[in-house]
Amino acid sequence: MSIEIDLSGRVALVTGSSRGIGSAIALRLAAAGAHVILHGSRPSENLAAVESELLAKGGACTVATAELANADAVKQLVKDGFGVAKRLDILVNNAGVLTEGVIGMISDDDIQRTLRINLESALIAMQMAARLMMRTKSGSIINISSIMGLRGAPGVMAYAASKAGLVGATLAAAKELAPNNIRVNAVAPGFVATDMTRSLSDDVISKRLAAIGMQRAGEPAEVADAVLFLASDLSRYVTGQVIGVDGGMIV
Repeated sequence: MSIEIDLSGRVALVTGSSRGIGSAIALRLAAAGAHVILHGSRPSENLAAVESELLAKGGACTVATAELANADAVKQLVKDGFGVAKRLDILVNNAGVLTEGVIGMISDDDIQRTLRINLESALIAMQMAARLMMRTKSGSIINISSIMGLRGAPGVMAYAASKAGLVGATLAAAKELAPNNIRVNAVAPGFVATDMTRSLSDDVISKRLAAIGMQRAGEPAEVADAVLFLASDLSRYVTGQVIGVDGGMIV
């Protein structure tokens, strides 16, 4: 007996879906039948390529752009997503920036930008989405955190703090929204093969791989599979959880 995930009729907003994990998530949700709101900070070839791939595979999508460091732009993004079909069923807060720097050398601007994009924008989007989801007494909010937000790592204090903040927000929101049948969970990827990680030096990549029990980097699709589960009815009794997708990585 096979189990099929069917998200037909549902609308999903995926922030930062122009590449990497975000694009993989968007494609997975669309393949399951959801109408996906693709998001990028601005129009780009990457965003257009994801749109073309999704449509070529028979999916449905709408493209929206917004600078997530701007609170009003985040609010408008969620409103625009809702306007597609007068509903919002799934919110995936995936967009993020990785700012590296040893303690004492991180600029104020880098700290503020990291927190605004990685954490503040997600909090604003969650508030907006929750209000809309309360109308149907259903919905799934999925925050993409990181193993660094759970265990920390040298040289990424601001990034780790922002991702740890997402975990705290997930747990608090899950408790508050459960009576409305709105589920809130987080996914914490480890070392995943994306443009961001491929830009690291060979030495850094080797050290990261050596710390993974499965001895390989994860794939964006493997993170997307976890998100698909949390977005679907298969997880209808799951809320307030942080699911690690890290292959047994030790930071």
